[in-house]
Amino acid sequence: MTQQTLTQPSVILTPETLLKHWQGHRNLTRRVIEKFPEHELFHFSIGGMRTFAQLATELLSIAGPSLQAIVANDENPYTEERFTCNTKEALLQKWDEETEVINTYYAQIPAERFSEVFNLFGQYKNEIIQSIFYFIDNENHHRGQGYVYLRALNIEPPFFWER
Repeated sequence: MTQQTLTQPSVILTPETLLKHWQGHRNLTRRVIEKFPEHELFHFSIGGMRTFAQLATELLSIAGPSLQAIVANDENPYTEERFTCNTKEALLQKWDEETEVINTYYAQIPAERFSEVFNLFGQYKNEIIQSIFYFIDNENHHRGQGYVYLRALNIEPPFFWER
C-alpha cells in the first residue's frame, strides 16, 4: 500500500465564509425575535434573567459598533444607549440596519488585520478574529436563552440548523 501525502490547506476559513456563517446566525436570531409575542419580548424572563429584548439590545450594541471601532481604531467604551427599542417592529428594524452596518464595516477589515490585537471598547484586548468569534458565540448563547423563553411560552422556536 502506498502512502499518499496530503498538502495542508493554507486557509481554513476565508473572511467571506466567516461573514456568511455569522450572518446565518444573525438571520436565525432575527427569526427568534419574530417568534416572540410583543409583550413577552419586553417583559418575560425566567429566574431573574434579562428579557429577550434586553439580550437582543446587547447583541445589537456589540456587533456593528465593534466593527466600526475596529475599522476606526476607536477604543471608546461600550454602551447600549442608541439601541434601546420599545416595540418589536423597531427592534427588528434596528436588527436589519445593524446587519448592513456589519456588512459594510466587516468588508473594510483586511484579512491581514484579523490576527492583529485590538483593545475593543478600551477593555477587551484580543485578536480581531477572536473578538469576532466572541460576537458569534455570545449571540448563540443569548439565542439559546431565547429558545428557553419561547419553549416556556409554549412557542416552537425556529430550527437552529436553518440559518
